[in-house]
Amino acid sequence: MMSKYKKKMRTLSITADLGDVRLDKYLAEEIELISRSKIKKSIIGNNVLVDGESVKPSFRLSGGETIQVELSDPEPMELESQPISLDIIHEDEDIIMLNKPAGLVVHPGAGNRNGTLVNGLIHHFDQLSSLSGSSRPGIVHRLDKNTSGIMVVAKNDAVHANLSEQFCSRSVKKNYLSLVWGVPEMDERTIELSIVRHPRERTLFSVGEGGRAATTTYQVLERFEHLSLLELSPKTGRTHQLRVHLAAIGHPIFGDESYGGGCGKAKGFLPEVSRTMTSLINKLGRQALHALSLEFCHPSTGNSHSFIAPIPQDLAAVLHALEPEDV
Repeated sequence: MMSKYKKKMRTLSITADLGDVRLDKYLAEEIELISRSKIKKSIIGNNVLVDGESVKPSFRLSGGETIQVELSDPEPMELESQPISLDIIHEDEDIIMLNKPAGLVVHPGAGNRNGTLVNGLIHHFDQLSSLSGSSRPGIVHRLDKNTSGIMVVAKNDAVHANLSEQFCSRSVKKNYLSLVWGVPEMDERTIELSIVRHPRERTLFSVGEGGRAATTTYQVLERFEHLSLLELSPKTGRTHQLRVHLAAIGHPIFGDESYGGGCGKAKGFLPEVSRTMTSLINKLGRQALHALSLEFCHPSTGNSHSFIAPIPQDLAAVLHALEPEDV
């Protein structure tokens, strides 16, 4: 079926949080779905303003500028309605709270035209917001394909705008559960490390100077012999933030092949331990990261609500197989 979410122009307003960086480079990384070449054409075409003025693609930001970008949706996309099973935790006239399973891509893109959460949403719901574009109806935020857990979906544009503002102002409280390698020395810690795009692997990220500020706090919930269960609270929402931060402090997420927590990590142990850990990683088949809860003010009532997504069976099975250190 043809998507009913039509192409339109939107204006995105961004406050620059970096200085001494080219405008075209900054926007290409800030607006991940648009290439640097398209950003450059938009700047040359006066569709990008910095503090209300037209500038060149090479304009260097100082930090704190207001950047306005006029965007159009990508080419109109035909979204196929598919009867994908959805684990709905809560639904009302304005929002849908769901528990996304690991392995489900959130919205269509290159190589993922079908079989996404969006394909399921348009099958089950007649009305979804359109602020995120024709290929992402209702989508306010995302989870990685192999991260499970709680998501909020907006049914109309007013609710979407309200929720987006709450995410941008960092007033939404997000909690995750993660199984990580090793046993942290501190029961609680705040990680403040800036995140940059990886210098060689352009789909990945790393910590580094000149990147975007990122803050994560963690609390150790349980210690095992070689692993620990953490509750994580990201204060910012950088791409892959939790995965990058935990890898940077020497405790990569269990099963995270991209950031050093996969089977290669298991090979560093004695053969018996290595076999056990490798088997658990293969059974899990993804990084051990679950978005446990979201707390925000309901756009219609203004009241604070917290929604919880139960621990999925695959992660629960791994935790059950582990022996606590003090047993």
